Amino acid sequence: MSNVTIAFGVILIALGLAGYVATGQESPTALIPAAFGVLLLICGVLARKEHLRKHAMHAAAALGLLGFLGTARGLVQAFALLGGGTVERPAAVTSQAVMAVLSLIFVVLCVKSFIDARRARPA
Repeated sequence: MSNVTIAFGVILIALGLAGYVATGQESPTALIPAAFGVLLLICGVLARKEHLRKHAMHAAAALGLLGFLGTARGLVQAFALLGGGTVERPAAVTSQAVMAVLSLIFVVLCVKSFIDARRARPA
């Protein structure tokens, strides 16, 4: 799961940088996904060490959950945008929606991994 965490971190970093460039480098808040990506990347690297794995992966799951909760509103606005509506900042809504979906997928994968690890432990 550490490799998955690193991959999601890299994807979020790319999303943040792309959003920052797409907004004309005017809004530093477009880098928020990149900040989450860096933190996930760090957790993924730490999780490669056996004695840190459990804590690092729980921290990564918590970051994923915070990322989803913080961007869920953008997901709702994205559906309005797809339905032909208008939003104030379409690039921000798109970035938030993508981060929300990625974060939700990551949290689901983390929960599945935690369940699998629990079942694999000796009774």
